[in-house]
Amino acid sequence: MDTEIKNTAPNSGKFWFALDNAAKIYPAIINENVTAVFRLTARLKQPVKIKPFRKAVLQAEKRFPFFRVQLKEGFFWYYLEYLSKHISVEPDDKPPCRKFPKGSLLIRIPVEGNNISIECSHILTDGSGALEFFKTILIAYSGECGTEIPSEYHFNEPTAILAEEYEDAYNRFFKAEIPPMVKRSKAFHLPFSLRPSSRFSRLNAMMPLEQMKEISHAKGVSITVYLTSVYLFILQEIYESLNAFSNHKKRKKLRVQVPVNLRNIFPSKTMRNFSLFVMPEIDLRLGHYEFDEIIKSVYHQTKLETDEKLIHKNISRNVGSERKLFIRGIPLFLKGLILRMKYYSLGTSQYSGVLTNLGKIDLPDETGKLINYFIMTPPPPNKMLKISCGVAGFGDNLVLSFGNITQSLEFEKKFMQFLRDQNISVEWETNR
Repeated sequence: MDTEIKNTAPNSGKFWFALDNAAKIYPAIINENVTAVFRLTARLKQPVKIKPFRKAVLQAEKRFPFFRVQLKEGFFWYYLEYLSKHISVEPDDKPPCRKFPKGSLLIRIPVEGNNISIECSHILTDGSGALEFFKTILIAYSGECGTEIPSEYHFNEPTAILAEEYEDAYNRFFKAEIPPMVKRSKAFHLPFSLRPSSRFSRLNAMMPLEQMKEISHAKGVSITVYLTSVYLFILQEIYESLNAFSNHKKRKKLRVQVPVNLRNIFPSKTMRNFSLFVMPEIDLRLGHYEFDEIIKSVYHQTKLETDEKLIHKNISRNVGSERKLFIRGIPLFLKGLILRMKYYSLGTSQYSGVLTNLGKIDLPDETGKLINYFIMTPPPPNKMLKISCGVAGFGDNLVLSFGNITQSLEFEKKFMQFLRDQNISVEWETNR
């Protein structure tokens, strides 16, 4: 039920709240290379007008004050505390997705030319939560530029902030009686050598959204299932190209982690993290998979793993462990060591790559006319994963953004060539 915020919460001027369940892993693993920071970019048709844009940002942060927080350290857990700083609008002249310094907000807005970007720490929110905030900024900006916008987006009028918008929805939908998920075996990882410094690079592949829809629907699947299947097919191709004595060939399970927006399954308006993931796989001990076999397998695995009962099971595993008294009583420095080990042994080791799809982004018509396309840049992958992919659709365009910390572009080139072989027009740009 919707509940207006009272004086003890975000519109009171000073507040704090605990990290949500998904956020708790990140303070333990963040370093200069693994930053847990992702980026959303809107490429406009005209250069950004800075003065009206700054006004739009102020309107958006007033509407969502719980984005103005810093990470603080307690004895048992980290928490988020209000920080009386405005969200910075800054030149986009530094490396993307870099770590937020201690004592800063966990969100920044780089601007350059026709590009407006928003960078968020996963400690603060997930892609869907950040997108809602970003859309608010863009709608307010279009209004400041004189564009007619619908009455429900008139941000100058006072709006009640709902407790549901900053709730930890994992705890709300936790069911204690459900058994936890079973641990998976270790997965194959790409063999490419890491870049020695300034590791993170991006390659953006742009294609017509309608072409991707047609080819996915012809196979009877969504764009997410189709692209996940391509991801697994390319992983298999690289696996099969390795010599028989490669250590990488010892792990014959190929898995792709695909985040799922739980707001589409459970009735929550939270702007914090509220996503889990499915991990469709192929087992190469069973032999080579044709692409149509992979599509069929990914489709059914995804359907099964997004069943509401199984999602509850996943939430049970994640939330149930943090509620145990002996875990709650462990000092923070020891929790950090445990979480860091689990991240690699029980997390990253179980999947070969990540594909996160924001879906098709909707905006009011007049705001949408200002924008060419969106880009979703996932956080820099760790040294085990090496490569990840973000997907965003808008208007007539679909953009795949590959994040890479290796010296090789083999995976991306094979991926794009596969799409071209299916008669999809692909253009790409790299930011190495």
